[in-house]
Amino acid sequence: MTKRLRFLIVLLFFGQVLFAGNPDRQGEAGAYELVLNPWARSAGLHSINIGSVSGVEAMRLNPAGINRIPGSQLLLAQTRYLVGTGIKLNAGGFATRMGKHGALGVSIMAIDFGEIKVTTDAAPEGTGVTYSPSFFNLGVGYSHNFEKVNVGILFRVITESTADINSTGFGLDAGVQYVTGSRDNIKFGIAIRNVGTPMRFKGPGLATRADNPGEGNYQLTYSVRGATYELPSLLNIGLSVKTFLTSKHMLTFDMGFTANSFAQDLVGLGIEYSLDDKFMLRGAYKLELAQAGSKIQASVDNGLSAGASLDIPLKKKDISEILGEEEEKVETNKKAPPRIGLDYAYKMTTPFDGIHTLGIRLSF
Repeated sequence: MTKRLRFLIVLLFFGQVLFAGNPDRQGEAGAYELVLNPWARSAGLHSINIGSVSGVEAMRLNPAGINRIPGSQLLLAQTRYLVGTGIKLNAGGFATRMGKHGALGVSIMAIDFGEIKVTTDAAPEGTGVTYSPSFFNLGVGYSHNFEKVNVGILFRVITESTADINSTGFGLDAGVQYVTGSRDNIKFGIAIRNVGTPMRFKGPGLATRADNPGEGNYQLTYSVRGATYELPSLLNIGLSVKTFLTSKHMLTFDMGFTANSFAQDLVGLGIEYSLDDKFMLRGAYKLELAQAGSKIQASVDNGLSAGASLDIPLKKKDISEILGEEEEKVETNKKAPPRIGLDYAYKMTTPFDGIHTLGIRLSF
């Protein structure tokens, strides 16, 4: 048995032990922004491309794919989350190869809730003052290649706060991708995400005033201790198979499974069409696996998603490169000409009017 196969078996075993699932814990976690995907390419596939995700987007799904880029990548994206709520996800990330086998990446995501009215018992319609919560997370990841196997790890800092309360935590993601097939067209991935420290809200905003329990007719200020909450840990498993119809036309089929510790499990299927790696169309369907007899309402992470991408080379190939190309493409990590890309994704949701994601990408 090879070292690569032993490693995959061990990772799968521990994934099953850690994420066996417990319906009684559903809905008890916090920091659910960690399961939201702000990147358009993978969002168009409903985040099931665990085996094939690469570059900056891999830092959200499977950090093993960070180094599956030929050089460096800069990515910016904005998501209109649940249109009608006014919530937006703003994200940015940068990944670059380090040496022959490694790559380092940094990504950030912040949620814009807009301005929320401050209400009180005396002014239930608002006091005229507004506030905006600040939900922010920063991730730093590293990925390394061992022949056909990529392994990756990512550390993330999570903060949630308003003007007078805040909560901070730390999370860890780890994953592996295995590439096989005669043309490296079959990819398998597995990732454990959001394993980290419990979080707790603290600050003067939790203080409350109550009557003195002893003698004297006056009030005292009491500091209320907030309860701790866990991160939304999960296990992602995905398989990707690319089919070469011709040298320029390709189809990629993706299958994914997510085992949630604090929610119902998910399974999905997706397909992507690529024209010469310059224009791509994709779509997917994800289904939440309700347990028998469960009365838990399905989340918005269900149903159809779709997306498209346009990649524009910033430098024309010279005649020697064109003549030296093989008739059929094989995926490599060779340095490629700089490219700029536009990505869009849409996910159907019930209720609200869906999720729209737009991203711009620079590869160089």
